[in-house]
Amino acid sequence: MNGWAATPYRVGISGWRYPPWRKVYYPDGLPQRAELEYASSRLNSIELNGSFYSLQRPSSYQRWYDETPPGFVFTLKGPRFVTHLKKLADVDAPLANFFASGVLALADKLGPVLWQLPPTLGYDPDRLAAFFEKLPRSTGEAAELAHHHDDRMKDRSLLTCSVDAPVRHALEVRHSSFETPEFVELLRAHDVALVCADTAGKWPMVDDVTSDFVYVRLHGADELYVSGYDDEALDRWAAKIRTWHEGGTPKDGRTLAPAARRKRRDVFAYFDNDVKVHAPFDAEALTARIGVKRAET
Repeated sequence: MNGWAATPYRVGISGWRYPPWRKVYYPDGLPQRAELEYASSRLNSIELNGSFYSLQRPSSYQRWYDETPPGFVFTLKGPRFVTHLKKLADVDAPLANFFASGVLALADKLGPVLWQLPPTLGYDPDRLAAFFEKLPRSTGEAAELAHHHDDRMKDRSLLTCSVDAPVRHALEVRHSSFETPEFVELLRAHDVALVCADTAGKWPMVDDVTSDFVYVRLHGADELYVSGYDDEALDRWAAKIRTWHEGGTPKDGRTLAPAARRKRRDVFAYFDNDVKVHAPFDAEALTARIGVKRAET
């Protein structure tokens, strides 16, 4: 299986298993079980969103690892039980369960964890800071946390990792009360990336950099989850991604706080405009624009 070259750019899709994509993006006759292998041969990253809806199993994470090429990276969407139901409070056991569920099987293919807050949850600095303090910052810390899982994970947990690597975190917000410089500084203090989310104007979109990486979610240019991105829009996003990587802040967006100290950053960008099968084609087009390549063999 040919791998992906090392790169600071990761461009992909939010999930890969969508029936409307069959015979449109996926070739006619491609078995469903081969869809991940196909997508990961054309894109160097995928955002796992099944982990948002329910705890997965170690066997699933191990299978996803095995079905993807060297150099590929998964990002993970944290459980909605933590973000939407518990609203980040009293989450010691849920966090332990999540990291015990098999996440560590992704090993060297484990990228950042995305925490998406619901539109009903406003800015509460104390609640956020307490949550950030609980997050593991390495695979070793994640394994240690996983040992504190509750009984529901009995006989279905993975508590070790084969690599020692950082675990990075990103936060996506959907309430206008977060649009304050103090929020940006709080994220910087806790080394959590602020997601730049294009939601067709529905929720806040800001370009502030708050960590050593940038996380972008493209939900639709004009209509949420539906609209595609034309050539002009893709060119604009490619330029923004290069600027972020070089240590700058794009001039065509909106920021809430003074720019961060200039340094190079990794950039992760995912298309979530899946309804009309735009996401995978837009992701491939953006991949080509920023020059992501397969490894030389």
